[in-house]
Order: sequence, then C-alpha cells, then structure tokens
Amino acid sequence: MKTAGIIGGSGYIGSYVTQKFLKEGYHVKVSVRDASKQKKYAHLEQLENAEKLDICQVDVRDIDSLKPFVEDCEIVIHGGTPFQLDVKDPTKDLFEPTIRGTENFLKAVQESMSVKKVVIIASVAAFNTNFPMPIVGRSPDDMYTESDKPYLNEEGHPYAQAKYYADQIVQKFVKDYPESNAEIVSVYPVFVIGPALSNREDSTSMGMQYLFQNKIAPNPFVQMLFDEDVEFATVDVRDVAEGIYKSATISGLHGKQYYLSNESWKVSDISHMLNSENILGKPRFVYSANNAERDLTLAFKPASESFKDYASNQ
Repeated sequence: MKTAGIIGGSGYIGSYVTQKFLKEGYHVKVSVRDASKQKKYAHLEQLENAEKLDICQVDVRDIDSLKPFVEDCEIVIHGGTPFQLDVKDPTKDLFEPTIRGTENFLKAVQESMSVKKVVIIASVAAFNTNFPMPIVGRSPDDMYTESDKPYLNEEGHPYAQAKYYADQIVQKFVKDYPESNAEIVSVYPVFVIGPALSNREDSTSMGMQYLFQNKIAPNPFVQMLFDEDVEFATVDVRDVAEGIYKSATISGLHGKQYYLSNESWKVSDISHMLNSENILGKPRFVYSANNAERDLTLAFKPASESFKDYASNQ
C-alpha cells in the first residue's frame, strides 16, 4: 500500500484531496498544527477508508517536525500554507509559515529516500499578486497562461506576496535540482468554490461565498469588490482535488505548472447564482486551463453547479 502525505489535509481543499487518496486505496498521513483541536479534523475520520488515515502534528516552520512526516511517503502534497485575508501580523501569520515552511518542506523532501512525487498547491496569486484584478499594464481581455512571467505588486496583499515568494523558491529548487529523485509539480487554483466537507469556520473560500451570497461587506476590500463588480476566475474545489491527485499520480510531469481555472464571473452574477437567481452576464475564460485539461485530463464543473451545491449545503 502506497503512502501519501498531505500537509494541510484537513482544510477546505485538503479535505477533498484526503478523501480522494483514501478512496483510491492509499494510506494517508495528514498534518495538523495542533492535534488537540480535534474538531478541525474530526470530519476526516468519517471518510470512506478512514482506517487508513493517520493524523500527525506537524509545524512546517520546524524542519525536524517535517522530516519524519515525509520520510515514509511516496507522494507528498504541500497545501499547508495559510489562506488569510485579515491578518494582524503578516510576518508571523503569513510569511513565516508560507515561505519558511516551503523552504523546510523542500529540504525534507530532498533528504528523503522515499518521496517520488511532490505536488505544491500554490495559488493564482503566485502568478498575479493583483488577483482578482488584472496585472498592471495588461488588458482585462487578456488570457493568462503558465508561460507568463509572474507579477509582483510589492504593495499588494501580504497573502499574495507570500504565495509569490514561496513559488519562486519552488521554481528555483526545480531548476537547481533537475535530477531530483522526486518529481515536483505545482498547481495554481483561482477562486475555489463549492461545498465543504467539514463545518470548519476558518475557510476563507467558504467565507467569501457566504459574503457574496448574503451581500455582506465586512471591510473596505470586500466593499470594493461589490462596488466595482469585480470579476473572479473560479474553479470547483472537487475539480482542484482531482487535479492534485492526477498531478501526483501521472508520471513525467517534473517542473510542470498548471492553472486550475474555469469560468470567470462578476460578483453580481456570483451573488445571483448563490441565490438561485437569473444570471445577467456571460462567463469568460481569463486563466487558461488548456494545459491541465490536456495533461491531467480534467473536465471542469460549471460555476452554477458549484454555487448551487454550496448553497444547498448551508
């Protein structure tokens, strides 16, 4: 039985990734920051094949904590960096776990004799720190692909900056170690939507869907999204998990980067879909998923289905 280690495997995306690997017969190790907070991962223990699940307390900022976690894994998924928009201390809450955590993770993988495949769950923000806005100087009608040069706005949100710098570390590692024992693949989800497997209240993606459904603006940033009717590229959380699984189990993808993206919609129509109302606009496709569709044989759910499933689960 192969073992897959999933850092962040109890979160919004990670839970579906855990579910997928368990369903496919893997022994799955999931990292949690504090094993005493069982409510954050109790839903995983109800999944099919949960007897093959191990919960491990891991601090990604501590390499001595990471090494034993990855040591007996053939596949490791790194999705343990925080997705937070409201932060009091960006260095402690975002930059340290995201950047230092990525550095430590790669060192642990490099020293491991067992790891053969690594999937990094990055973010569209690693390519465009202005997301959901266009890159400065580019037309709103441009199509973004993985061949574009990543864009850094040093005055942008700390979350986006942290994802940008962490991704730069990964890409440098790939170039510096072309003969690495482990294939490394990076995926870049856009705005992830759809229902959750848990009742956790700390999911930013779930929180954004709630705000859009109920037309609530708790801060100036969200108010701006409503006022300017900002367009969001979207992707279903279940499609993201499928893309991660295929990235991990298809060979010959070392160094590949994949946007996981489908339809783009304005906030007004996102609100309409979440409330089962008539849509006024039409979807666009801003971030190309052609490579993921070709190499990973992905077929993406329409956003209307994702939002309907989210709303029906509330």
